[in-house]
Amino acid sequence: MEAKLYVGNMAYSTTEEQLRSMFEEAGTVVAVDIIKDRDTRAPKGFAFITMSSKEEADKAVNMLNGNEVDGRPLKVNEAKPREERSGGGRSYNDSNRRY
Repeated sequence: MEAKLYVGNMAYSTTEEQLRSMFEEAGTVVAVDIIKDRDTRAPKGFAFITMSSKEEADKAVNMLNGNEVDGRPLKVNEAKPREERSGGGRSYNDSNRRY
């Protein structure tokens, strides 16, 4: 079963190819997703790597967490499930609205 890893503290210049090459030393890389700003498309300094198995993901964490890439020590750990965001504030489609 596939396992997703979080990779943080990346230099903005780190490429998908660099990450794929590093993580392939631990096993099969299914996907590399460098997170970018929605408006500027500039990298935000973190990524998600999907490995083909939990064992390979654990190996990658042990091999790569703390390794320096482009002058920055990577933080590599198991990705946590995305939390639901509360909408907060008023809805513009509020059925209780009075005119």
